[in-house]
Amino acid sequence: MKIEGKEYRTIWFENNVVKIIDQTKLPHQFMIKELKTVKDAINSIKIMEVRGAPLIGGTAAYGMALAVKENNDPEFIKKSSEDLIKSRPTAINLKWAVDRMMKKLSGINSDQILYIALKEAKEICDEDEKFCENIGINGLKIIEEIYNKKKDIVNILTHCNAGWLATINWGTATSPIYHAHKKGIPVHVWVDETRPRNQGANLTSYELNEEEIPNTIIADNTGGILMQRGEVDMCIVGTDRTLSNGDVCNKIGTYLKALAAHDNNVPFYVALPSSTIDWDTKDAKDIPIEKRNSEELSHVEGVDENNQIKKVLIYPKKSKSINLAFDVTPAKYVTNLITEKGICEASTEGLKKLFNK
Repeated sequence: MKIEGKEYRTIWFENNVVKIIDQTKLPHQFMIKELKTVKDAINSIKIMEVRGAPLIGGTAAYGMALAVKENNDPEFIKKSSEDLIKSRPTAINLKWAVDRMMKKLSGINSDQILYIALKEAKEICDEDEKFCENIGINGLKIIEEIYNKKKDIVNILTHCNAGWLATINWGTATSPIYHAHKKGIPVHVWVDETRPRNQGANLTSYELNEEEIPNTIIADNTGGILMQRGEVDMCIVGTDRTLSNGDVCNKIGTYLKALAAHDNNVPFYVALPSSTIDWDTKDAKDIPIEKRNSEELSHVEGVDENNQIKKVLIYPKKSKSINLAFDVTPAKYVTNLITEKGICEASTEGLKKLFNK
């Protein structure tokens, strides 16, 4: 996708280092950062220089390659894999990518191990890009159906950032939107601000602007009244982990949007690559919900009159807060899942049929 007219992916290997777009600086500054060690990769995931389940997976894969580059001792590689998995617990793509890298590198002690690691990391990223493109092609059909009935602008509500910045390219929830826009279907996106880190306002709106797609930022609690007024034709969100029964774990606030959509008969779709499906966890209560630093709630960042990024306190100094990063939307509130293999019911039967499990 594009930034200032130039095409980028979110992560790539160049000149012997891994390069990422530092998302903590967006939308105010566009900076490319170099990751030279596995600790750099772990830190970039922890502090959310990279974020979004598929991109976390891609970064973890390249993190494993950086570990091999530093020290190809099997113990060091194993410890690096464990540290990467611990860096953010909720998104299943991270563990999936690390496990895939470990399987590929297991038992290899030759001079080719770094080449093999880099090749596999790139394949993981290339695969995700193709998956997300296919998600867009499949999801486009839904937007086309709405447009053919409405013959007017299709209003889509999304939550957090499930755009190309959260993946390698295209995005998950945004991919159908990008495909619709490229096909000439008029779309408008209601962008949830998505407190506390404002990924909707800072990232989704930013990338939609760069692609010249009309969008409007709204406070997280505005979606309900817009649905009541008939100003939302469909909701589409991403996911950090979807269980085999169709339950969806995604950015905090997703559950409330699903409830509002259900109450107002607005279709609620979840877009995901198969790498985000957790086939092993059976109960949503067993999903580790990340609890992040409460400072993300109590402080906000912005630019001052000198165009410098500053952080300021907005809560009373003595007040306590809790910062749960994700919630779970039960499958019964999900209209359908949009995957790279097609669209299916959010259920064990639907996923098994689509993926031959």
